[in-house]
Amino acid sequence: MNKIHTALLTSAYLPPVDYFRVIARADKWQIEQWENYQKQSYRSRCHILSANGPLSLSIPVDRSEGHSLPIKNMRVDNSVNWQKTHWGAIVSAYQSSPFFEYYKEDFRPFYENRVETLFEFNTALTKLLLDSLGLPSEISFTESFMGGKPADDFRFSIHPKQKSPFVEENKKGRYHQVFAHKFDFKENLSVIDLLFNEGPESLRYL
Repeated sequence: MNKIHTALLTSAYLPPVDYFRVIARADKWQIEQWENYQKQSYRSRCHILSANGPLSLSIPVDRSEGHSLPIKNMRVDNSVNWQKTHWGAIVSAYQSSPFFEYYKEDFRPFYENRVETLFEFNTALTKLLLDSLGLPSEISFTESFMGGKPADDFRFSIHPKQKSPFVEENKKGRYHQVFAHKFDFKENLSVIDLLFNEGPESLRYL
């Protein structure tokens, strides 16, 4: 991929490896904060590798105020105990990975303390991930909605239903995965899959 100058990304829940590949290579990057929430995207879901294969974890959102709210205002639906479910799935998937014990206490509070808005939750988690990966943890946000298609726009290309912008690198680049012996290597999972398996070497992979 060519040099990335000013990248535009969405808010995302435990974003995939591609998301942080963009950040690691960009001169500057921003998160779009004025768009409307979009379901079935990385804004509220992530993918990990469990003992039963790839697993999608989705944060339920409160739709009582409508279906087209700005993502900044989208509230989490806490009528179901999704935090306990997600944390249990993460522990089950990664407790035998080389670096889970090292990082787990940093992530645990996100699944024990009540969450109000999706955007704030994603932002706080992303800051933790940036710091854990050895990337600058200061996040810049758009001042208004970025219409059209600005250069280095990854809002739509980094999406569960879209072809990865890093296809060739995903094919060539592999790292240790706990259940690869059962399912072969699974590319572009949540970056926690990389972090818990590779630890301080994660940034080199990105």
